[in-house]
Amino acid sequence: MCTKWRLMTQIGNQTKPAAPAAKPRGFWDEAWLRFRRRKLAMTALGFVVFMAAIALFAPAIAGTKPVVCKYKGQIYFPALGYFNTHWENPVFAKDKFRRSYVKLKAKDPNSWAVWPLVYQDPYRRLGKDDVWPGQPENPTGDQGHPNRYNLFGTTQTGVDVFAQMVHGTTIALLVGFVSMGIAGLIGIVIGAAAGYFGGWVDMIVSRFIELVMCIPALVLILALIAILEKPTIWHMMAVLGCTGWTSIARLARGEFLKLRESEFVTAARALGATHARIMFRHVLPNSLAPLLVPITFGIAGAILTESALSFLGFGAPPPNPSWGTLLNAGRTNLNLWWLVFFPGTAIFITVLTYNLIGEGLQEVTDPRLRGSKH
Repeated sequence: MCTKWRLMTQIGNQTKPAAPAAKPRGFWDEAWLRFRRRKLAMTALGFVVFMAAIALFAPAIAGTKPVVCKYKGQIYFPALGYFNTHWENPVFAKDKFRRSYVKLKAKDPNSWAVWPLVYQDPYRRLGKDDVWPGQPENPTGDQGHPNRYNLFGTTQTGVDVFAQMVHGTTIALLVGFVSMGIAGLIGIVIGAAAGYFGGWVDMIVSRFIELVMCIPALVLILALIAILEKPTIWHMMAVLGCTGWTSIARLARGEFLKLRESEFVTAARALGATHARIMFRHVLPNSLAPLLVPITFGIAGAILTESALSFLGFGAPPPNPSWGTLLNAGRTNLNLWWLVFFPGTAIFITVLTYNLIGEGLQEVTDPRLRGSKH
């Protein structure tokens, strides 16, 4: 009886279907899994997402223009004027609001509006004709210390620092992402061409990279400001992008030199794929991971450069709010400590955040550092 039972058990085990094999993780899935285990890097990534949300919803956080309002039977979004003046409907200029939307109810009793969380303007001081009933005017000079109406205090001219900090987040993120987007595009294309084709192309491109490395971005920006009649923040982004691609190009060149003789490249050539398709469809995805590291560090460097230029008075032209401009305002009067503390802290935390993300990316994408733990 026991023998018959064992025989039936063996037959049952043999007929039992085998469990399906677990699907292997791809490179990026594995890298993201390792990145998530690094608490500092994940905290830094969360802070960047938080900063992006502030930049995106800045007009709804601090401002004097309604986020949405109904005026004369029509729905308007005046707060979009903080992003672009042309997005603010001309009906308000026609009806002589003069940037003071507290007159909305007086001009149309049936109107309604949804206002920002903090009623302060990043570009001008709120006087007696602009504030809410019962709200005092913005103080000026040494009297502009932080209070319940001005959370981070005011500048010497009475402009709210908190509103400038919130709207300055947009400039800080734009400078980093736009400039390094330009640098990444130029660096990857030039480095890919040098590494893939080699020979005389590699020699010419390498000499060109060395030539660009000799041009200091700071001097070029100052020269551009002196030449242009009305320089904008976009000019600064373009210069930072056109001079910050060299390290990305050199790294891309090395990766393409290493991968151009791989078996999958040989197979793609045998199938008749063009050089452009092989470079950007097959080789680039396999070399992209190490390229993200200098791009991330470059974002931090671009933000720091813009803040330094604004601190020296050569950054974003007024009335654009900038963290470095606030630092420059605090430099002339050290009694206004809030003009140094709040923007300085924001710059320090933001730069540190991107450096932590870059370090985390380097650890999870470099095989030699995968075993490191934090």
